[in-house]
Amino acid sequence: MNEKIYTIQEQQRLDAFLTDEIGQTRSQIVQLIKQNAVTVDGKVVAKPGVKLKPGQEIKVTFPEAKESAPLKVDFDVEILYEDDDLLVINKPSGVTVHPAPSVKEATLVDWLKKRGIRLSTISGEERHGIVHRLDKGTSGAMVIAKTNEAHEALSLQLQDKTMGRYYLAISTPPLKDDITVVEEPIARSSHNRLKMAIQSHGKYAKTEFKKTLLSKDESCELLTCKLFTGRTHQIRVHLEKLNRHIVGDHLYGVKDKKDKTEHILLHAYLLYFVHPTMKTTQYFTASLDNDMLQFIEKNFDMENFNENIKPDSIRHGFSTSN
Repeated sequence: MNEKIYTIQEQQRLDAFLTDEIGQTRSQIVQLIKQNAVTVDGKVVAKPGVKLKPGQEIKVTFPEAKESAPLKVDFDVEILYEDDDLLVINKPSGVTVHPAPSVKEATLVDWLKKRGIRLSTISGEERHGIVHRLDKGTSGAMVIAKTNEAHEALSLQLQDKTMGRYYLAISTPPLKDDITVVEEPIARSSHNRLKMAIQSHGKYAKTEFKKTLLSKDESCELLTCKLFTGRTHQIRVHLEKLNRHIVGDHLYGVKDKKDKTEHILLHAYLLYFVHPTMKTTQYFTASLDNDMLQFIEKNFDMENFNENIKPDSIRHGFSTSN
């Protein structure tokens, strides 16, 4: 393990001092402190905000970086945009974002490893720039940070809502109102550990649904969904609250022999954020995958569909747009 020793010259916070000295983002410094890798005058300090006094000695022990070999990747990922700071992709349906003990197949992280995208790290853990997630069955736009600075900036935007996403979903049966807002807290279901549910002790969640286009037989509809928070399964849980479900969703939907759709018809269509370097708001749309497109071509009027999914139409169709 690599070690460095610093002597304090003036009073300041521990995290601020190390951020300047080491030249990494504050979030990386905080991770290092929380791993008990920092001592002040020989004593381990676990709080980033500790006030330092002149003459104190700081020792930092840098853990060895962990890096596992990627699994064999057998899927393609469409790249919507790439520069030195970030990568915007169209994640395929059926691809899991992060590795986990229960995940046996290659993930999006394996794909990023194959491309050599790996953030620098001082706290030992593997970091591959994932800013936000999509469920395995959900396709669509995601942004990946390629530098620590971009990761920090984009993560902050996710928190302060300057980053946002609009989803397209095929839902059944149709909603009654043009705009429906669901503001209900979400937590893990106490009855089914695979599901999330509305729970009073859960995390705050808000989704706005807009009726966008009825199917030819009026049995289902295209919904545009705006997320104000990013909870696991949020759109699916909030639709369940309305006694609706997404076509192909066999976890939250009612069992219907007519629904032979294998993939959940939910797609992260429009993503926007402020570019960390250029400081301008960027908008990206991700084309629909084949399963969802084939369903729409069969069941919807395509001329009306194409007109209704224009990015400007989607952004300005909500009570709160960005």
